[in-house]
Amino acid sequence: MKRKLNILAGDTALWVIFFLISGISLIAVYSSIGLSAISEMLSSPSAVFFRHLVIVLATYVAIIILSHINYRYFSKVSKWLFYISIGLLILVLFIGTKRWIRLPGGLSFQPSEIAKIALMVYLARTIVRNRETLDVKQTFFMLLLPVAVICLLIVPENLSTAIIIFMACYITLFFGGVNKQLWWKGMAIILGVAVVGFIVLYLMGDKMDFARSSTWGHRLQAWMHPNPAELTQENMARMAVARGGFWGSGIGTTIHGRLMTQAHNDFIYAIIIEEAGLLSAIGIFLLYALFYFRCIRIATRCQGTFGSLSVAGIGTVIFLQALVHMSVSVGLLPVTGQTLPFISYGGTAYLFLGLGIGVIQSVAADNKKQARLAQKAEAEGQKPGVRADIHNDNEPLNENPIEQ
Repeated sequence: MKRKLNILAGDTALWVIFFLISGISLIAVYSSIGLSAISEMLSSPSAVFFRHLVIVLATYVAIIILSHINYRYFSKVSKWLFYISIGLLILVLFIGTKRWIRLPGGLSFQPSEIAKIALMVYLARTIVRNRETLDVKQTFFMLLLPVAVICLLIVPENLSTAIIIFMACYITLFFGGVNKQLWWKGMAIILGVAVVGFIVLYLMGDKMDFARSSTWGHRLQAWMHPNPAELTQENMARMAVARGGFWGSGIGTTIHGRLMTQAHNDFIYAIIIEEAGLLSAIGIFLLYALFYFRCIRIATRCQGTFGSLSVAGIGTVIFLQALVHMSVSVGLLPVTGQTLPFISYGGTAYLFLGLGIGVIQSVAADNKKQARLAQKAEAEGQKPGVRADIHNDNEPLNENPIEQ
């Protein structure tokens, strides 16, 4: 008998976490969107909130569709998306508006958001294709090459995104089984470069003529030596956190959110703390931590290396972005412009990250399918067969990609 289609395929706990996070998003965006909607979007807060709601619902649809596709098909797609991402990142340097490419009809998108997910899946594909030589130094550097290309194209306009993507990829290499000695040496070099870069930007950032170096230097200086008398976004975020205290001032009572142009995006975590208190801050952090835990659990249960590494990579980049946003909102890091995944105001970033969740749920659904087949074989007294694609699952088997 044909099994009934399960709309919410994949990991149930991950669906629950996403429901909770997107629910928090609707409340927080509605509460904080006012000033930005009027002054920057030239629209009413209600209209902008409705646009956000549409994006959230579209993201749900995208996740559901992808969760029912055989995840092995994403291998070939990732190769083309990787090449398209490079083209779009080059294009935005010449015809884009800073990080954005504007389309007719008022639409716009950030190529870096496409690259973020495409690179994670493409890297998983490349690791699997070179699994026999992962201990070789040349393979290690060859795997870093596509990562370096994407990150170097993103750096001029978005340093923090480039850093997050690079670190997520580097962590994925560790999961992928590369030479650990090389990996740790590389990590030591990365930390050394980060320290030197921090010092150079702090001391000379405003004197350098490279990309947005003056902005980076100013942000570091403002973070190291904040001026409480200045009415900046970061100072208002800190005041919002202080006002919230342990219990919060109450949902919909934000003061600072109505004075900030980026309350609904770059500092939404601070506004949530202002209204719902420290308990909400801890709760949201735990939701992202649980999300990452579920991703690692799905990755370890996946029989295919490609699926496992895709989940680990996408989960890592989302979790790192969330950590950076939360750290900036409470003053632990300088301003970066990173949104809080699936909580900040929705747009292309929200939708593209949702595609990443769809890939994760596709792998989770396949895990459940393989577990059912193994249980059925055991119940019938048969020895479960070993799939040909367990370790090399880059290419799909000849089967219907839509799981019924």
